[in-house]
Amino acid sequence: MSRNEAYAERLFRLIQAETISTFNQTDRTKFYRFHGLLREMFPHLFAVCTFEDFDGSFLMRWQGRGNGEPIMLMNHHDVVEASGEWKYPPFSGAIAEGKVWGRGTLDTKGGLWAMLQAADELAADGFVPERDVYFESACTEECDGSGADIISKALAERGIRFYMVLDEGGMILEEPIGGAKGRYAMVGVGEKGCADLKFIARSSGGHASTPGKDTPLVRLGKFMAEVEKGRLFKSEISPTVEKTFSCVAETMSGGLKFVLANSKLFEPVLKKVMPSVSAAGNAMLKTTVAFTMASGSEGTNVLPQEAWVIGNMRFSPHQGGKSSIEEIAQLAKKFDIETVVLDPGMDSSVTDYRGEPFRLIEKAVGECFENVRTAPWIMTGATDCRYMSRVCDSCVRFAPFLMTDEQVESIHGINENIDVSALAPAVDFYKYIIREA
Repeated sequence: MSRNEAYAERLFRLIQAETISTFNQTDRTKFYRFHGLLREMFPHLFAVCTFEDFDGSFLMRWQGRGNGEPIMLMNHHDVVEASGEWKYPPFSGAIAEGKVWGRGTLDTKGGLWAMLQAADELAADGFVPERDVYFESACTEECDGSGADIISKALAERGIRFYMVLDEGGMILEEPIGGAKGRYAMVGVGEKGCADLKFIARSSGGHASTPGKDTPLVRLGKFMAEVEKGRLFKSEISPTVEKTFSCVAETMSGGLKFVLANSKLFEPVLKKVMPSVSAAGNAMLKTTVAFTMASGSEGTNVLPQEAWVIGNMRFSPHQGGKSSIEEIAQLAKKFDIETVVLDPGMDSSVTDYRGEPFRLIEKAVGECFENVRTAPWIMTGATDCRYMSRVCDSCVRFAPFLMTDEQVESIHGINENIDVSALAPAVDFYKYIIREA
């Protein structure tokens, strides 16, 4: 049995343990069973680590030889629900077609397994890290994020600062932007904040047979249409985005190569055309709002006295949450709409891609993967890593797996899977980080 095949046999055990998390979940039994499985599978690591439980989330510490700032490796062990028709049952951990199938293989039991496997093998060989190594895994990442929130506050109260925190996030992709030929390790050095806002329009109501002008739903519609025009928030090519564009431009050809290689020079043009070229590219440049829920009257012939929509805001690091919320609230006011902040989210720092922690990731990629370039980027999705900004200035978001576009789309979808051939390089990546940090 090859190393990758042996690793697949281990990963499938974690996938078989169903750990779906939901909002307002109080029974943590299945998460504690999962902790027991980890103890069984990684005995050498648990023998050298302390273990703290935080209501189903956990924090482990492997004491090092020196006194330098510690590092933290993170991956959550909860998963989202797995509805729909799967090729292989979502909690079977089936090993077939050169892949391990199931919910969590990519998001993020695969990463959790790889980092613990790497540490367990090192511990079995008698290795002791130079600096303390912490392992954090929450059971609430897919719902309210409370686990990482509580753990980060506890660490802050203890006065602990980290040299580097490494969580899930970017991955190795083939042609991450159209025209960028080759493989790129897209390393998240920051993420957009996530806020939930409720926009409420009111009136005296009435019968639908005699509607007046600018009823609540009409005002909300006009407001949403104005937001969708994309002129509301500050668009900016930050130094990090500029570096992202210049990195991917290296393997391009034609006019786009020149434009992206000189993105600051062409900033006015890119700001104008990006919304129509790429939704993902546009999201890197500015705050965005997606309207996700709505309510009006309960009768088809009744004008609502109150109607509302929910907007999920992803605010850019350069504008921040407070300014972004204030800006959209001012626009809502013009349509006589009240803004209620359901969740303000939180701003997180952006790690310097020129700093040592990012360079460590870059070196690890170079050692463990062939012909892979490394590029920094700002993530548009949210991770538990944002909470660790309280205790670290260098939070990096990267999962050391080569993924196809189809595999990326399977995250939170159906038929989530990971290539068996991707397992050994991921373990080697985490070993490099632990040894060389």
